Amino acid sequence: MINQVTLVGRLTEDPEMRFTSEEKAVVNVTVALNRFGRGSRLDQEADFIPCVIWGKQAENTVEYCRKGTLVGINGELQTRNYVNREEKKIYVTEVLVDKIRFLSKNKEQKADDSEMTVEESS
Repeated sequence: MINQVTLVGRLTEDPEMRFTSEEKAVVNVTVALNRFGRGSRLDQEADFIPCVIWGKQAENTVEYCRKGTLVGINGELQTRNYVNREEKKIYVTEVLVDKIRFLSKNKEQKADDSEMTVEESS
């Protein structure tokens, strides 16, 4: 079976880092992707895809990315569920990020350094 996702889109908000009880860094972000309507390319809509980034990639994402940053993401879909406070079962589908590329240029970056790739070391 193949479970592979590739996305290019913009972050919908500034990434904020959290830490697990084991002190592992994690960032949850939402990536906005343009989707064009069937009738015309003018009927532009967006999809909002939740993504989870772990470890050093999470730390770098918080350091180098802001709301609106263009990112390229490779990862896999994961589905999980939990019971909320009202005791209702909630299902979540999200992208577990394997690799993230920062595609936007920062003002401090030179033209030849426009892309930075971060991969989690195993």
